[in-house]
Amino acid sequence: MKNVNQSMITSAVTMGQMQRKLDTVGNNLANLNTTGYKRRDVSFSDLLFQQVNNQRDAHHEIGRTTPNGIRVGSGSAVGQTAVRMEQGALRTTERELDIALTEKGYLFELAPAEDGTRRFTRDGAFYFSPNPDVDGENFIVNQNGDYVLGSDGNPIAVPGHYESLRITDEGAILVTLDNGESVAVGELQLVQVTKPQLLTSLGDNMYVFPNLEELGLAFGDVLNEAAGAQVFSQGMLEQSNVDMGREMTEMMLTQRNYQFNSRAISIADEMMGLVNTIR
Repeated sequence: MKNVNQSMITSAVTMGQMQRKLDTVGNNLANLNTTGYKRRDVSFSDLLFQQVNNQRDAHHEIGRTTPNGIRVGSGSAVGQTAVRMEQGALRTTERELDIALTEKGYLFELAPAEDGTRRFTRDGAFYFSPNPDVDGENFIVNQNGDYVLGSDGNPIAVPGHYESLRITDEGAILVTLDNGESVAVGELQLVQVTKPQLLTSLGDNMYVFPNLEELGLAFGDVLNEAAGAQVFSQGMLEQSNVDMGREMTEMMLTQRNYQFNSRAISIADEMMGLVNTIR
């Protein structure tokens, strides 16, 4: 009966973790067409297990290629849900405020949240928003109206009337005014993430880092300030790096695992029922 109970506990625990993986796969598929989205992968780790050394005669273990004894575990748990920063395909849009990053690991920086948290994104679909304090001037923002920061840490302001706007490979923004004068209005801020496994999704295609002080880290330990790197491509957008075929395969395998553990609970319940009815 003890082994039957252990089997039920193991299967129940594993089912809960399988559901978390299904949620992650479903989220990846839902963002298949989200600009700049980076898929997440789930990795599992064994929970506490018990070692049973059932072979007392060491002579019979000679030549064995697997660890001695039997390990009875308590199921598996999600060890990590990590962001995969592989480059997505680039799509040409020819829109002047569409900017793709052409190498993995780089992120745009947005204006901090109200609590000062630094926010980052890979989505380079930007827009203009009027400067409420200066007539005829616009800020560059994302689709939610959050300011896109320049390398000086401030929002980038662009004159409202211009002939053309060009963004160089290094992220410099050059505007040709009505009178033909060319003006550099700013440079896009860029960071290179060195520990992407710490990134947390904030929603709306934005990322933040957790409280680094609690982890004994500083921003210099998880990213490099990279403004000026030649990774910008104007008039293009990066697509998500989600592979639909791969995600569907992962979903089917996870569902089969879930069903297997569900069936194990049913069989264990039936066995307990048989034992309880024995007179």
